[in-house]
Amino acid sequence: CRRPRARLTGHRLHSLACLACSCVRTSLRYRLAEYERRKKMPTPQNFADLLQQAEQLTADIDAGEELPRVRRNLQQIAEAGQRLLDKTSGVLDEGTDVKASILLGSRGFDVPKLSHKLESLNAAKTLEPIEPVWEADIQGFLKNERENTLLAVIEESRKNTFTEAERHHWQSMEGEWEREKEKILNSLLGSGHELDFPSEAEVLHASPLSMQGRSALDAVAMAYAREVYVRNEAALQGISHGLIPTFHSASTKFVDTHITECWSLLKTLVDVPNLPPRAFECLASPTQQKAFVTQARHHLEMRYLEYIQESVYRSLSQAQLGGVPGTYQLVRSFLNLRQANSIPGLEDGSVAGQPLWALVFYCMRCGNLQDALSALRNAQSCAEFAACLQEYIQSEDQRLSPSSEARLQLNYKRTVRSSTDPFKRAVYCLLARCDVADNHPDVCSKTDDYMWLKLCQVQFESEGSPATHPTPAADKVTLPQLQALLLEEYGEGHFNAAQQPYLYFQVLLLTVQFEAAIEFLSRQELLQTHAVHFAIALQDMELLNLTDSTQSKLLVKDPTGVRRLNFARLVIGYTRRFALTDPREALQYFYLLKGMKGPQGQDLFDSCVSELVMESREFEMLLGRIQPDGSRKPGCIDKFQRDTSETIGFIASEAESKGLYEDAVRLYDLAKNHGKVLEVINKLLSNVASAPTTPQSDRDRLQTLALSIAERYKSHGHSAPRQLSHTFFLLLDVMQFFNHYHGKRVELAFDVMKQLRLLPLQAGETVEQKVASFRSYDDEIRHCFPDILLATMSILYTRFKQISASSPKPSRGTKQDGGQEQHKAELRQLARTLITFAGMIPYQLPGDTNARLVQMEVLMS
Repeated sequence: CRRPRARLTGHRLHSLACLACSCVRTSLRYRLAEYERRKKMPTPQNFADLLQQAEQLTADIDAGEELPRVRRNLQQIAEAGQRLLDKTSGVLDEGTDVKASILLGSRGFDVPKLSHKLESLNAAKTLEPIEPVWEADIQGFLKNERENTLLAVIEESRKNTFTEAERHHWQSMEGEWEREKEKILNSLLGSGHELDFPSEAEVLHASPLSMQGRSALDAVAMAYAREVYVRNEAALQGISHGLIPTFHSASTKFVDTHITECWSLLKTLVDVPNLPPRAFECLASPTQQKAFVTQARHHLEMRYLEYIQESVYRSLSQAQLGGVPGTYQLVRSFLNLRQANSIPGLEDGSVAGQPLWALVFYCMRCGNLQDALSALRNAQSCAEFAACLQEYIQSEDQRLSPSSEARLQLNYKRTVRSSTDPFKRAVYCLLARCDVADNHPDVCSKTDDYMWLKLCQVQFESEGSPATHPTPAADKVTLPQLQALLLEEYGEGHFNAAQQPYLYFQVLLLTVQFEAAIEFLSRQELLQTHAVHFAIALQDMELLNLTDSTQSKLLVKDPTGVRRLNFARLVIGYTRRFALTDPREALQYFYLLKGMKGPQGQDLFDSCVSELVMESREFEMLLGRIQPDGSRKPGCIDKFQRDTSETIGFIASEAESKGLYEDAVRLYDLAKNHGKVLEVINKLLSNVASAPTTPQSDRDRLQTLALSIAERYKSHGHSAPRQLSHTFFLLLDVMQFFNHYHGKRVELAFDVMKQLRLLPLQAGETVEQKVASFRSYDDEIRHCFPDILLATMSILYTRFKQISASSPKPSRGTKQDGGQEQHKAELRQLARTLITFAGMIPYQLPGDTNARLVQMEVLMS
């Protein structure tokens, strides 16, 4: 016997070496002693001497030596080996074979046939190794190569199959995780970082747009939702309805006035003449960029004019406004308040008692170039600059000719740059668009002044010419350079955006960075509602660059440098706040996503409505319901499209794919897809048809639903295939049979089964006919046959026992029993017919069905 190999350590190796040396020495000593003894031993004369010498050999073995003694003879060793073989080989005796046959036979297995199949299997053909062949045996070589090739292909296919299955499995897992992750991120985006429990007054606030008493929308969100509702109603009627003016009007009622200023800025900014459809595609063109920059400058100029007016009207006595209206007098009064004459280093005298260049600068800051030109003409010392300003005013694009611009720039470099008058330097830089690196902090002390200065210096490439990107030190600034400077180089930290979010948001809007502005505002917890509606308003005018995938980040930058906003994610995340409490309002926001495609190519409106319906369970309110007369009562979704069957059908298919089969039945019924209604409900009824009826059970609920559908389909017709409808009504009859059976109404149950004609129970019906009919049934009906057979056999056995119990004992000499024996014989015949039918139908019955059928038939014998 071979012993299992042990792991050899250094100590064991040393021990084994010592043992080997000892064995060798002992063996040598023993052989040497034996040799010397044999030389001295006399030659045996007979067998007795030979036997004595053999016994002496065994006696000479010292018990203290390391060699073991043999304690068993050959016969004993053979018997011990046979016992070990019997234990390890697992040979079954005849009793074990009998027990196995009884067990398999009770489970419906044909033991002799199965044994014959097992014996006929030959594993050697497929498992024997391919033997090498001689080089000259071409036939054997080709056969060997063919078999090797087939085995290699099979093994490769097996590996590829497992690899592909594992790849698909992980793809499915990753896709599911991505969907769950998106839901989690959207929920976090919509809910914020803290749980805010509203007061009781807010909780019981009733919405004019919502029929529910408990709303998750606050006053600001409700005001926005009302405008979205009005916009959708106008869009459905084909009427144009701008959201920016209406949102601006609604914001005037908010407590936060900064939001009103932001809406005012956006309203002015998008007031661009001849804005084309899909305007986001034209934002990179110089014409559109110039139009937006002009509107941004106009907004800053109007706001500064309002600031001057408020400052002057607060101190009329000190300002000395006078009775002459106009920007010129207003600026002169404002300079009185600022005491501009006391500023050191001013040049070129004064006009109307105020420094010339200060008066010109503030007139230009208020957007009134004519008053600035009047001031220069009154001075009569700056005729050359006044001519350039007049040329600037009269040009269509408000730009000097190349020669005039070069002349001003040269003059600036020679004399004006070293001037001590900050207003003069600023005016020259504005008109000549030079020295863009100088921010003029003496006269542009606020962010609005800085933005106005930079927007005035922005230059645009001519149409069709390639865009250039000079370094920031170059004496030229373009809009993309200004955008990168404010967003990437300065960023949120420079503008203290955490403490002044409205300021940074307006800076991004002024430079036409809509996507970045919305993404920044959405990260401010208290301003998320406003961010969503700024995005909705801009998307309504098609001014946003949107991401191609709805599963991407909120803001992404494509390889061309264009920033894109995930508008769908922003809206869906916002609606998660109130979708369960205000599903009507959520539906209005989902309509804004109509036409956008999801990851699987589905319409986002349909997928969002599907999720809303499943989470809120407001089927009737959102989708409508089926009336008893077969007509459909409209729901909230009907106002968004004329034919809702496609959307409802999509929701139904989503419910079916998630395993919500009862919801799928109702939704398919709403979509008037009668074929799918019966297909799904047949599967449900087949699983519960044979179960006993209990109140509030799955079977009771499904039966109620099925009966209502059956009554309506019988009364008003349906469009389902005939085979499905036949299976549906047959399942209802089968359920009626089991209702009687479980209710101990065996006579009624037997009559129902005879009327269904599923089993050979009536005269003239043969087993072969019913077996042929069995083949035409759907799987849902076939699935019920084992329970139908058992229930019917149980009914026969119950009737048999009742007859046997009620049979009077016949008196002596009489054999009349009132026909009971004949009835019992008929029951036995029906039982044998059922067993024959069960054995002939092409359906694998459960293992214990045949045994139970045979057992009840035997009890009736």
